[in-house]
Amino acid sequence: MNIQGAPPGGKVLVTGGTGFLGSYIIKELIEKKYAVRAIKRDNSKLPVYIPSEIFDKVEWVGGDILDIVSLEEAMTDVDAVIHSAAIVSFYKAERKQMYQVNIQGTSNVVNAALEKNISRLVHISSVAALGRTRTESQINEEKKWQESKNNTHYAITKYRAEMEVWRAIGEGLNAVIVNPSTILGYGDWNNSSCRIFKIVYDGFQWYTTGINGFVDIEDVAKAIVLLMESNVSEQRFILSGENLSFQQLLNSIADGFGKKHPIHRATPFLGNIAWRAENIKSFLSGKKPFLSKENARVAHSHTFFSNAKILAALPQFSFTPLKESILKACKSFLLATKQEQL
Repeated sequence: MNIQGAPPGGKVLVTGGTGFLGSYIIKELIEKKYAVRAIKRDNSKLPVYIPSEIFDKVEWVGGDILDIVSLEEAMTDVDAVIHSAAIVSFYKAERKQMYQVNIQGTSNVVNAALEKNISRLVHISSVAALGRTRTESQINEEKKWQESKNNTHYAITKYRAEMEVWRAIGEGLNAVIVNPSTILGYGDWNNSSCRIFKIVYDGFQWYTTGINGFVDIEDVAKAIVLLMESNVSEQRFILSGENLSFQQLLNSIADGFGKKHPIHRATPFLGNIAWRAENIKSFLSGKKPFLSKENARVAHSHTFFSNAKILAALPQFSFTPLKESILKACKSFLLATKQEQL
């Protein structure tokens, strides 16, 4: 049994609902008239970039994906689970926690779903879980993981988390996996991939020629809910709108803010200097570094992601052009900045 055809009012549990993607998934579910339950840790705050009337319709329950008892309680009388909770970090001090949350937490989620006979689960993975190598240019869902120094620790945790989901699928769980590329949209620009908007707004003048996949936050949320409603199972789907160079991305964001384009090319050599300088700055200030050895390497890689499979599986779905997504996000960031200054 799956959630296809479930009438409005079907109950969906969302993990990671206060995070960037999780909050947009909740918004999409509420707008489609689902009953939404979401796990909220005691120290988590509701994001301000989602209208409060959306969150007012959510049944928030205290818990943590590392707490098996609270997890099983949260899954009581639930029709489907969307597992979005994860730590995205390239910061060495958070590495141990990231391994625990991303791998053990996912294991707990799928085990609880099996125990509670959940009829449908969507696992939010990442294109990072597909792995990176120096020689590849085009990546689709058939790519096999290879051990490589080009794989970040975040990638390793997401790959191992996927293995927990595939194991649960083998044990009878009706699940589907999505692998979003770098997500762009309006959120907290001090955290997640939203930080790239902040550094451009602040006048960052460096760029790299690396190429990566990017996707609109609302597109990701829509595709996830559509897959939850579908009868597709035991599949993974890359969610990536377009492949852009980092220079193109930064230029588009600069245009959205009315700022000058970055003019200095950061070579791999300069990148190595930059991440080491960021580590020193972080040590002295106690703040997270913006740049790490791992994401400096990604910024110089050339990786192209195919979105053909998801477009074939969901004929009613299409990706928003990234220029449109970026402009919309920039307008929202500018408005929020003006409101803060009043």
